[in-house]
Amino acid sequence: MATLVAGVGAGGGGQLSNAQTGNGASTNILDRGGDRGACLLRLVTTVGATPTVTIAIEGSPDGTDWRNVPYALQATPETVAVANVVITSATTNYYILRPGHPWRFLRLTYSANTNVTTTADVFDAAR
Repeated sequence: MATLVAGVGAGGGGQLSNAQTGNGASTNILDRGGDRGACLLRLVTTVGATPTVTIAIEGSPDGTDWRNVPYALQATPETVAVANVVITSATTNYYILRPGHPWRFLRLTYSANTNVTTTADVFDAAR
């Protein structure tokens, strides 16, 4: 697992997973340094028969202690959630990761994965 250092401002971000299958933590962890602004998570999935995957969007202040981070869906940007995401079809979804919360590191944890391949990218908002 690699830790990617995000550039602060104007499009800094990184790829957490590239065509990842199975269960466990994302291939990469994103280190946002001191940036506490909003960012956008894009999840792209391809699927096989009877697909399902549960994804925890997790942040950590120290890279050791992980908790779900607050996010909002693009259709309801002011409605905050912290629940795990369940995906059961091929899709592209965007999640707004809320600003001002005390997490520096970001990863995804995949569980109950049956026939789902996920690519996940994070984009920092421009400053």
